[in-house]
Amino acid sequence: MSRALVKTLLYRTLMVVITVAVAFFFTENTGDALSIGLVSNVIKTGTYYGYERLWDRISWGVATTGQ
Repeated sequence: MSRALVKTLLYRTLMVVITVAVAFFFTENTGDALSIGLVSNVIKTGTYYGYERLWDRISWGVATTGQ
C-alpha cells in the first residue's frame, strides 16, 4: 500500500507541473492555470490511487515464485 501511495504522489506531482504549464500556455493567467492544474490533479490522484489498489488485488498476469 505505501509503495502505491508514493508512486501515485510522485506521478501526480509531475502531472500537476505539466497540466499547469499547458493551462498557462492557453490561458496566459497564472491563477487560472494553477486552479486548473490543482483541481484536475486532485481528482486524478484519487482515481489513480484507487485504480492501482484495485490492480493490486488482481492476480492475472503476475508471475508467482516457486513455479
